[in-house]
Amino acid sequence: MTKRPELLKKGDKIGIVATARKISIEELSASIKLFVSWDLVPIIGKSIGAEENQFAGSDKERAKDLQSFLDNKEIKAVFCARGGYGTVRIIDTLDFSLFIENPKWIIGYSDPSVLLSHIYFNYNIETIHGIMPINIETDDFFSNAVISLKKILFEGENKNVYKKYIMNREGEAEGELIGGNLSVLYSLLGSNSFGDTKDKILFIEDLDEYIYHIDRMMQALKRAGKLKYLKGLIVGGMTDMHDNFIQFGKTSNRIIMDAVQDYNFPVAFNIPIGHIKEKNQAYVIGRKTILVVRKDKVIIEQE
Repeated sequence: MTKRPELLKKGDKIGIVATARKISIEELSASIKLFVSWDLVPIIGKSIGAEENQFAGSDKERAKDLQSFLDNKEIKAVFCARGGYGTVRIIDTLDFSLFIENPKWIIGYSDPSVLLSHIYFNYNIETIHGIMPINIETDDFFSNAVISLKKILFEGENKNVYKKYIMNREGEAEGELIGGNLSVLYSLLGSNSFGDTKDKILFIEDLDEYIYHIDRMMQALKRAGKLKYLKGLIVGGMTDMHDNFIQFGKTSNRIIMDAVQDYNFPVAFNIPIGHIKEKNQAYVIGRKTILVVRKDKVIIEQE
């Protein structure tokens, strides 16, 4: 059973750190207002406003900033400020020993999928795949993405019902939830950041990819044995996909379904997870999850 960080309460300190692409303090203004409205105390990392080409400072600077939040017992949650690229460049330099003794929530998605997946497979600690500060704007304080995240952080509950989708495969499954951005998971193949998927429920999402590359990544996961022994598959947003002049001939969802056609676990498509503005539903990685795919609806429940 995975270790679960404590629920947040009023007055808790939270850290905001940039593990990948650079970001300015001005771009965090709405999220800071939101966290203050939740009676939390945001602590801004030194990587915010730092620059080295596209990164939020050097690898060493970003790692040092994240390390300081992992080690600080007063920090009860750490928000990755944004995605981009770069978390994989610092993951192996981090020391998680104090974090293991005093687990705290790590929140992010997209590029920070590296961090979430690594923590689960190596330390068996729950993390949250959810909206990041860069995505929060003043007019969406009550969006599904924000509300679902707050509910998990303060209450721990997470049960959602979704509409049917023509390509869904019916069935019921129970297992710990793993996953994240498909391109990132693909890049982690062969490392200790993406371990044994047997009896797990996997979710995937992606953004701004070519259709043929979705096929390449799904075939890689299949050949690596990451799909065969799953209990279930959840497919989130496949947003802003591209095709070549000579078309590939299939949608991203059809490619994914073809990759798991030989297996019999339930598959749910069109679930609002990932790069979907205001609808990026928060889910806990590592938590026991029940997936029910019926003819008329999909139910995803985390205890």
